[in-house]
Amino acid sequence: MGDVKQVGPLPGGVDPDEYDRRRRRVLWSMPSGLYVLGSVAGGRRNLMTLNWATQVATDPKVVAVSVEKGAVTRELVARGGVFALSILSRDDRALVRKFVKPLDDDGDPASLADFEIRVGSTGAPILGRAVAWLDCRVVDRTDCGSHTVFFGEVADCGQVAELGDVLRMEDTRMSYGG
Repeated sequence: MGDVKQVGPLPGGVDPDEYDRRRRRVLWSMPSGLYVLGSVAGGRRNLMTLNWATQVATDPKVVAVSVEKGAVTRELVARGGVFALSILSRDDRALVRKFVKPLDDDGDPASLADFEIRVGSTGAPILGRAVAWLDCRVVDRTDCGSHTVFFGEVADCGQVAELGDVLRMEDTRMSYGG
């Protein structure tokens, strides 16, 4: 199988490399948003680019986010028990690249690494440029391969602009997933 790590069953008679490329193309075709996830624990804060988020329950309102196990944000959400999901305008597509690595916290309550933030009712940071946001308290989590899925009940939310054109993964050239 060469250097390709097989995930899941391999159909008979299929080249593993070609199958991996096909599987990635199909998975990439699934619509996905692109967000900034805020986290806080023990005095440390972070904002992270995230594309795996969805509402999973309506009563109560619960949102699931999937965070890579090695990420700083995963540890902060696990310890702090809260997260905030910032929803961005398509015009801010270049901004999400700023949050692919952990940020240096400047200690200013109104900013994080020179980005304006507001603090949610849970204490999680919300990106100031967000057109809308969800502030959540973790009610459950599950390990899922390379990621941990956190389930957060919506404690608060807000909208500061029209939600017409919100940022989606397809609006960037980022290649995470699949």
